[in-house]
Amino acid sequence: MNERAKPADCRDLTEVRAGVDGIDAQIVALVGERFRYMEAAARIKPDREAVRDEWRKADVLAKVAQHAAAAGVPLETAAALYERLIEDSIAFELDRFDAIRD
Repeated sequence: MNERAKPADCRDLTEVRAGVDGIDAQIVALVGERFRYMEAAARIKPDREAVRDEWRKADVLAKVAQHAAAAGVPLETAAALYERLIEDSIAFELDRFDAIRD
């Protein structure tokens, strides 16, 4: 992994942008890994109705709120990002569930 300046140590926009680009690459890699877990869930779940689990969605959003508070991330931002991520994950999992069983 490339070293990047900590935000407080950035001296110019080039360093800021390099830091943001590095973090974005890590975030995308983690989202990819998260979707591989959704693919595993699609393989493991016994029926299509099990894919949408509102209790689990609420649990994830509550944990995200805790993580956001601890990291100093605005709750509204984290909640909006995760609402979209969860709904897209459910759609992906439904597609994978159907494809696996066709």
